[in-house]
Amino acid sequence: MAPKSSSKYEYDMLVIGSGPAGQKAAIQAAKLRKRVAIIDSREWVGGNCVINSTIPSKSFREAITFLSGYRQRTIYGAGYRVKSEIEMSDLTYRCSRLVQTEVDIIRDQLLRNHIQIVTGFATFEDEHTLSVRDASGGSTKLTAEYFVIATGAHPYRPENMNFDGENIFDSDDILSMKEIPRTLTVVGGGVIGTEYASMFAALGVNVTIIDGRNRLLGFLDREITECAHYHLRSMGVTLRLGEEVASSEVREDGSVVTTLKSGKVVVSDSVLVSAGRVSATKEMKLEEIGIELEHKGKITVNEVHQTAQSHIYAVGDVIGFPGLAATASAQGRLASAHAFGITDDVLQLPLPFGIYSIPEISYVGKNETELTEANIPYETGIARFKEIARGQILGDDDGMLKVLFHRETLQILGVHIIGESATELIHIGQAAMSLQGGLHYLRDAVFNYPTLAECYKVAAFDGYNKIHASK
Repeated sequence: MAPKSSSKYEYDMLVIGSGPAGQKAAIQAAKLRKRVAIIDSREWVGGNCVINSTIPSKSFREAITFLSGYRQRTIYGAGYRVKSEIEMSDLTYRCSRLVQTEVDIIRDQLLRNHIQIVTGFATFEDEHTLSVRDASGGSTKLTAEYFVIATGAHPYRPENMNFDGENIFDSDDILSMKEIPRTLTVVGGGVIGTEYASMFAALGVNVTIIDGRNRLLGFLDREITECAHYHLRSMGVTLRLGEEVASSEVREDGSVVTTLKSGKVVVSDSVLVSAGRVSATKEMKLEEIGIELEHKGKITVNEVHQTAQSHIYAVGDVIGFPGLAATASAQGRLASAHAFGITDDVLQLPLPFGIYSIPEISYVGKNETELTEANIPYETGIARFKEIARGQILGDDDGMLKVLFHRETLQILGVHIIGESATELIHIGQAAMSLQGGLHYLRDAVFNYPTLAECYKVAAFDGYNKIHASK
């Protein structure tokens, strides 16, 4: 039985958006026996994460690595394929099945927790009232004591790009392309652009990345970025860095001509534009209730995710960086708990970052540049997958794990990984850092053999050897 509201409002909390942030906010409130409803403009729950972003793209990636034989090429040769002629339908088949499964699971979780699901577009009528407009044009007013805005974000579409869903795509509609292109231009070398560029390159597509910065993924440890550049180039990707796009036009033959401001021209079958994301706050009337919006619609929040209106919280992609599903989930739970008087320091722990390119990249903690700028005496311990039996078995000769630690206290300051299962391996380093662990833990721990986790032990010994050699 759903709990009854004890306040003068219809609900204790209304959550706008059913992505990871909204789900966890709603469920946290429901676990506290609060009356909660979650509102989404789409009939399918799950938000962009499930419908057209995280889950579909990672499913697409998994299909590519399997059908292309990418993981086995170092063992069986560059020409090895599981399926010789791969079609777009082969790659999206897995996506559609997994999306439906995830939607069903999320809906079941919400209903089991007695959370009402409302379909419609929500706008604020006043500080405690929402007007929810349904597909037929009708509207319903809902009131609550607290609100959580978790509406996510959508791809930014520069005006100089003529998006048509046939030749020029953004990251939300790239998987709707009818066939795999022979050539692909990726405008924007951020996380999403790099992920898709590496995926299509693994299929044998001739990919060109254009980015205005001098290196891709500049927030990563520089050595990891250099490894990523090497991997992309070894897969045949052309990097046009320090370049800006002037325009992209579709020719009569269906090809796309992308002209750079430097005068260069790139011709390809398709173009993927990955130029950042815009927070989904348009037409919600937030300014009318005193919530000002930043660049690209982002909402400003404090450390517990309160907006300028203390009873209205904002979490997930709608507030900008880091824009990760895992972080959004933690933010949603934290905001909901805070609203009802529960303090939670979960976000004070080191947060992992995962990039699902081919190969995967993941890190937690500080990188070398940050430690150098902070004048922290550090040392590195490195393990290469080709030195690990499991790495040889998996055919990953280029993977690497790097541990950064304090030279004096030996406390772990950061872990950076590129290679197979990087996004899984990172959690060992995250746990060690969260518990204030030192290099001795990684040195003395016994890991299953053969596993990639052994990289931590090898990296720890490498670090110890450097310390002792300097004494």
